[in-house]
Amino acid sequence: MRALIHWLSGPVEPRSFPYSPVLNEFHRVGKHFVEKSFLALLDSARQAVASQAPGSSDAAHRLLTDFLDVALDKWDGRYDYCSYLALRLLRLHCGPDDPTPAGEAEAGRQARDRLLVRLVADTLAFELAAAAQTTALLPLQRPGPAVVAKRCRLGVRAVAPALGRLGVVGAVRAGAPTTAAAGLHTASHDLEFPGDPPLRLSMLPVHVTHDEYLFIRVLQGYECLFAGIAAELRAAVTALAGDTPTAAADRLGYAGDLLGTAGPLFSLLATMQPESFRTFRQYTEGASAIQSRSYKLVESLCRTPEPDRLDSVAYQSVPDVQARVRRGQPTIDETYRAAVSDGRLTGADAVLVARRMLAFADVLTQWRRTHLRVAVRMLGSRSGTGYTEGTPYLSSVSATPVFTAVGTDRAAAGRHGRRSA
Repeated sequence: MRALIHWLSGPVEPRSFPYSPVLNEFHRVGKHFVEKSFLALLDSARQAVASQAPGSSDAAHRLLTDFLDVALDKWDGRYDYCSYLALRLLRLHCGPDDPTPAGEAEAGRQARDRLLVRLVADTLAFELAAAAQTTALLPLQRPGPAVVAKRCRLGVRAVAPALGRLGVVGAVRAGAPTTAAAGLHTASHDLEFPGDPPLRLSMLPVHVTHDEYLFIRVLQGYECLFAGIAAELRAAVTALAGDTPTAAADRLGYAGDLLGTAGPLFSLLATMQPESFRTFRQYTEGASAIQSRSYKLVESLCRTPEPDRLDSVAYQSVPDVQARVRRGQPTIDETYRAAVSDGRLTGADAVLVARRMLAFADVLTQWRRTHLRVAVRMLGSRSGTGYTEGTPYLSSVSATPVFTAVGTDRAAAGRHGRRSA
């Protein structure tokens, strides 16, 4: 508190904000339990920053503004999934102002791969530090050595495809899981570019339970993946609407590969101790994956949701996506139908695109089912934290067709293979 008072007593300088002491206070008790007097000081800091023109320190000004908004979400009464995961601090935007870059596919792919690797590497570094007792962060209900080793093995496996795409797969040596995890953490530092989001600011758990660190990072990882998948699907729609069906097929294939090769993230999440999850989830009411904007973008880019789905709490939780759909957002499903109907998509090209659609539908359906299984293990019959029925809700939507323009049964997708043509 003293460092914050000292900062407030002088000229408002975003670059000199005492991030470390503030983070230490949040980590000491958990966001849900931070003293109101401390939050009031942070609110004063936010007001001081808001009154200052960004000027030459625009990046530092924006970073501090975003950090304070995340730190003060419960104080403001607007705590939700986006603020819990600090998505703005990771530049995984959760509002209508998100960028829609054009012509920078490779740069965007690499940036998301780097972020995913850094998130998982940071998770495993925390596991290793906790096991070695070199950190006091989140001391409650720490796992035993066997669980730590399993997490290291699954984490390294989860980012292996991203490391391959980045051309640094050899940077992580084979060996004991903990040794590989330590190597991954070292390699992740080399992947960090100037201007990349600082990960430490995006870890603001609500409680002091060890496994909440894993929970937050895995969900951030999936948000990163779904943001990438949404970008690929947008590009596929554009390609299908034009004259480049092969490009559409490539985009669909890449999107399917992103999600299909990230299965170990769920395996990693499944190592979370159910009693630990039940401990910290008491304080996450109002933040639920049902509010995931990136997932709704993916779903709604595949095909237009049915009216009852569009009017449900799932889409009411992401009003800008709901509005996009109602304005007639183009989808893979309808663009494919139109291209076939107009005679622009025929022969081998039509078969290729249909196969990639089938394969993507298969892997997304599998992802939904795995999500349901993990939720059942953690939640049982308890309600969700986003004012939903919890696992009954997930069960009801897990079999929703991804596309209707092509058959979406798993057997067909398996026959064609994800990148078979």
